[in-house]
Amino acid sequence: MNMENPVPELQHGLQHRTVLLDEAVDALALEGARASGTYVDGTFGRGGHSRLILSKLAPEGRLIAFDKDLQAIATAEQIGDPRFAIVHDSFATMREALAARGIAQVDGILLDLGISSPQVDDASRGFSFRNDGPLDMRMDTTRGISAAEWLAVVDERQLEKVIRDYGEERFAFQIAKAITARRTIEPISSTRQLAAIVANAVKTREKGKDPATRTFQAIRIFINQELEDLEAGLNAAFELLAPGARMSVISFHSLEDRMVKQFLASKAKVEQPDRRLPIRAADLPQPLMKLISKTKPSGPEVEANPRARSAVLRVAERLETAR
Repeated sequence: MNMENPVPELQHGLQHRTVLLDEAVDALALEGARASGTYVDGTFGRGGHSRLILSKLAPEGRLIAFDKDLQAIATAEQIGDPRFAIVHDSFATMREALAARGIAQVDGILLDLGISSPQVDDASRGFSFRNDGPLDMRMDTTRGISAAEWLAVVDERQLEKVIRDYGEERFAFQIAKAITARRTIEPISSTRQLAAIVANAVKTREKGKDPATRTFQAIRIFINQELEDLEAGLNAAFELLAPGARMSVISFHSLEDRMVKQFLASKAKVEQPDRRLPIRAADLPQPLMKLISKTKPSGPEVEANPRARSAVLRVAERLETAR
């Protein structure tokens, strides 16, 4: 593979284009002495970001990647680079996983929060209603319960809350009611079955958007504890970053991006004390991070990969004053 211009990754015949590939890796500033550092790729996916990082690392550099998906782990294990290691777990566990390897600080962290195209396009995973398949939706099929198992037992009020809060769905009440009514007649076990139930419950929808989109997003986020993992991962990443190190985070929907934006802003701003108090300038609170950039995919990238259209890359740097 040409590392200067990585091609789309292939996995079991399914194509994946890494979104904001160059922008996210370039933001880590892997030049000079920094190329000898230790880095984290929090979501290996199909390896686009990891491969590009490795192409820029010095021989003594190091990259630790994380992923919950078994197919991603299988792909990562084919890399065979002594500078690279893969961890079969959520990036939320990065602090503990790195500590087990004797790593207390890193020189950069990249989090790509998006679900990969092979996951979406593989009907057997149950992430999409485009093709019929079992209603699973787990990133890690070795742990937890499937979406079908959860829908069979969830309380109607909790289901409504999940669909409303994680899907930002205004018809959450009607959808939850329809799902719980249908499961008394038959198990809800396939993606097309769930999509049809939602479509019957939602009478109006934005032009060009399937009625089931928000519900599928909500259930996927809940089943995989994506927002809980993101909160834990952001906190762990901040603690691991060495002074001067950067964090690149790519989000794909408003809930994720809002969390990332608010987290970084909270580290970049400080509450200033009353100016009337006798406090020396050296003792004033200092920001812990500096906001570097916010980037969206270019027109040509969105044209080549429509799934990139909602992506947002935010970059921040840990300040020297932070420790």
